[in-house]
Amino acid sequence: MTKTTAPHPATLELLERLISFPTVSADSNLDLIDFVERHLTEAGFRTHRLPDPSGRKAGLMARLGSDGPGGVMLSAHSDVVPVEGQNWIRPPFRLTRDSDRLYGRGTTDMKGYLASMLSLAIRAAKTPPERPLMLAISYDEEVGCVGIRQMLPGYEALGWQPELCIVGEPTAMRPAIGHKGKIALQATCRGTAGHSSLAPRYVNALHLAAEFITALRRLQDHYAHSAARDPGYDVPYSTVHAGRMQGGTALNIVPDHARIEFELRHLPGDTQEDFLTRLRQETDRILRPFRAQGAAAEIAIERTNAYPGFQIAPDHEAARRVAVLSGAHETIKVAYGTEAGYFAQLGIPTLVCGPGDMEGQGHKPDEYVTMAQLASCDRMMDRLLMQLDASRSARYAG
Repeated sequence: MTKTTAPHPATLELLERLISFPTVSADSNLDLIDFVERHLTEAGFRTHRLPDPSGRKAGLMARLGSDGPGGVMLSAHSDVVPVEGQNWIRPPFRLTRDSDRLYGRGTTDMKGYLASMLSLAIRAAKTPPERPLMLAISYDEEVGCVGIRQMLPGYEALGWQPELCIVGEPTAMRPAIGHKGKIALQATCRGTAGHSSLAPRYVNALHLAAEFITALRRLQDHYAHSAARDPGYDVPYSTVHAGRMQGGTALNIVPDHARIEFELRHLPGDTQEDFLTRLRQETDRILRPFRAQGAAAEIAIERTNAYPGFQIAPDHEAARRVAVLSGAHETIKVAYGTEAGYFAQLGIPTLVCGPGDMEGQGHKPDEYVTMAQLASCDRMMDRLLMQLDASRSARYAG
């Protein structure tokens, strides 16, 4: 591997250290944050720790350079998905190299990008750029972007106004200009319990749940045939998905409860409010005959989580800039959610671009990132450092 296609040695060293922290979302990330904060403080960054409500986790904001507006923010999350139940051949929390591949939980999603960020911090500290460099490191992204939502008040209190944010989720180093928003919900169906030999006298909660699932399928058909479409996505319309249903106690007892967990992943034109209105109409239709008979039947819907989608025009200055930085001029849209929507809602031009392939490696056993992808990310960071410094930019050829 030639020098121009190899990651910086510091990036590899940092990735090895980051992988050794088993920061599964259910567990604390404080050991990793302690390590990262020391690393950035020694490099001359000013850091701001943002603890979660429990005190078991924390996010970190860091800045090198002036306090004025402008500059660039790089964003990564520190948590990873679990390894239990997966058939790993290699140790998940020890970096293992095999030819061009670097194995370990989080190498692709997304400690490879985080290592490249921290490696950049070392180079930036040697000759601080004229415009500020900001780093955002969150927690609990893998459980629905919970951490960044909790961090936002602390971030906004800092008053930072970057001109660009790059969220480093794996895109194979292609600039991503959009993803769908998501709302996760739970429907609790309640009926009346009784002996199964007299089943028609009672309201079967599983029957309510089955009708509710049918209603979700009708809503999916509505979106599949609507005019709101975006060919930039593999599935070009909003999607409704039921992922889990539980209910009942025993075969000879009419179930009086059932629970369904479901979601909507939506295009910008299909709002969560419109979906909830349609859902309430479907629920009323299901319950109407029971109410007419005075039967005790109920379907209660609760929102359990949500995060915003994001989109930016492919000809936006920020998109053109990230294309130059990454060396990839074809923009994409990604199927998965990210924290980009939260930064975009703050008025920060935001794109997603990072090493690795979510579909190929993300959340899988023996997760890996290639040396070439990590090197490409380091080259993007090198170009960014040149852009942030006017004297370097004068020599920068793109």
